[in-house]
Amino acid sequence: MKNKDNKQNIKKRIFKIEASVLAALLIAFALNISSFSAECRNIRAKMLRMHVIANSDSSDDQALKLKVRDAVLAEGKDIFDGSVTADQAMAKILPETERLRQAALAVIEKEGRDYDVKITVGNEFFATRTYDDCVTLPAGYYTAVKVIIGEGKGRNWWCVMFPPMCLPAAVKECEVSDVLNENETEIVEGGEKYRFKFKIVEIFEKFSEKFK
Repeated sequence: MKNKDNKQNIKKRIFKIEASVLAALLIAFALNISSFSAECRNIRAKMLRMHVIANSDSSDDQALKLKVRDAVLAEGKDIFDGSVTADQAMAKILPETERLRQAALAVIEKEGRDYDVKITVGNEFFATRTYDDCVTLPAGYYTAVKVIIGEGKGRNWWCVMFPPMCLPAAVKECEVSDVLNENETEIVEGGEKYRFKFKIVEIFEKFSEKFK
């Protein structure tokens, strides 16, 4: 009887140890993800994005999208020079949206289309995206300039306006490391290393988005 009780006690102690180890691992994982999520939130706050969305995925509409992009960037070269930060976007870019819209409409009319154009500046939700195979932006809300052509149901062209990673009129070349701290830079340039964590953050952000 004693041997049986001893075996049961040993099993209970082993179970408690295993449960404690599992709980510690779960807590450590949760803290790690929480820290990663906070870093992602800081990254999003420092970035200004631009998206030009085509009317559809037809080859003509996709080609038109790029022409509209070029016209908008050319018309707004005084504000699309990479100097406008995410915090300044509403004040500096929003008042210029009608001027930019007219430039887009002129191109569309020249190409024989009658699509309308909508240009917005605000907080937009985006899924995880990788730019130029070297920088991955975590899912969530970003300050963004969106140019929506027609029904806006086609693939979009996108870039990072601040730091200026894709703007031909940028006043100077700029790397993400000029804007992000060391940890944040490591995250966006980490690629596959952070793939799982990016997915966890995306799931959380999409879940949160449904309740906003």
